[in-house]
Amino acid sequence: MIAAVAETIETGDAERLRALAGDLHEADLGDLIQALEPDLRPGLVELLGSAFHFAALTEVDESVRLQILEGLPTQTIVDGLRELDSDDAVYILEDLEDEDRKKILDRLPLPDRAALVRALDFPEEAIGRLMQTDFVAVPPFWTVGRAIDYLTELGEDGPETFYEIFVIDPVFRLEGTVSLDKLLRSSRTAQLKTVLNDEVRSFEALEDREDVARQFQRYNLVSAPVVDPENRLVGVVTIDDIVDVIQQEADEDLKALGGVFGDEELSDTVRETARSRFPWLAINLCTAFITATIIGLFSDTIERMVALAALMPIVASMGGNAGTQTMTVTVRALTHRELGRRRIRWIISREMLVALVNGVALSIILGGVAAAWYRNPELGVVIGTALIINMVVAGLFGALIPITVHRLKFDPAVASGVFLTTATDTVGFFAFLGIAAWWFGLW
Repeated sequence: MIAAVAETIETGDAERLRALAGDLHEADLGDLIQALEPDLRPGLVELLGSAFHFAALTEVDESVRLQILEGLPTQTIVDGLRELDSDDAVYILEDLEDEDRKKILDRLPLPDRAALVRALDFPEEAIGRLMQTDFVAVPPFWTVGRAIDYLTELGEDGPETFYEIFVIDPVFRLEGTVSLDKLLRSSRTAQLKTVLNDEVRSFEALEDREDVARQFQRYNLVSAPVVDPENRLVGVVTIDDIVDVIQQEADEDLKALGGVFGDEELSDTVRETARSRFPWLAINLCTAFITATIIGLFSDTIERMVALAALMPIVASMGGNAGTQTMTVTVRALTHRELGRRRIRWIISREMLVALVNGVALSIILGGVAAAWYRNPELGVVIGTALIINMVVAGLFGALIPITVHRLKFDPAVASGVFLTTATDTVGFFAFLGIAAWWFGLW
């Protein structure tokens, strides 16, 4: 399929290209764009013409989207954006340079331009950036029958997809909603004010999108109205946008836990990827000197008992793994707002106890193996004791570091990993080498 599409673009056969890709869903079309060579992507858009749905550009990486937009005539972009819901149009426009964005907006009809400019004026993380400005709003004195007839008359001029109609007063203040299933099941003569739901969960346009997504998830919402500070209806946010938010936030947290900053994507170049990862690696390099200093304190001990050099990485790595487990659980709990003051003490105590239980079990195994391997039972006792100490410390710091970072108003997913690694390595090496030096009289 990809080879056939590439060949068709190179030959300029628009009719064959429409037969191959014209009926693809926007998500599948996005995958096809990603798979094509960069120089062929703008050609795909131009050859498909009206058969190309610009919503497919919301399904590709940012770098791919920008590369395509740079290769297209401004009028082609304008025509494509006019066919989109306002939230998708904003998603495409927000990453463009101000000058390029202005050229496109200036060619849009005034009503469309005003709606997009207003949405782009909201902060990037505000739910106002995601809302659709196309919705159905009617007065409370209308009957159900009149509302249904109005929806029929709207036809394709109304929103492409919606789940409820909004009931507003003369100054556009939200009074309630009527879901489509209730609308169709009610008597045509009933007034909307008698069938509306006035216990509506609405969101102000400046609310953080992650908080809104959490409430969608908590209360099983499908759509929700967006209002201004005076409770006037300005838009609607739907579940498809919220799913994207949840996925983006989870993706950011996953990358942050691995020390990957920014919006790194698979389509990024080697230079861009290396530049985004270097800062965190540099920080890790600096903290590694702390561990190296601890090992340097026991250089004489290691020289006199070479077995210590072979075994000490085990203690540090086991502590690191245990700490990462605790840190992952704690960061998730903080992200989902599950840790109140009472539960903080509970999770720290629980994680330390879990680490102690696992540490004792693993120390028996490790101590036995070390004693048999080096034929030195005392060495088994030393490494087993050090492992228990480091595991318990890992449980403590794995919970305490993310909580502290969160209290300091930083992202715990971003900042916790490097501190945890330093703590477990330092404590692990110090405990093992220190106990060994004391036990065997080497220091």
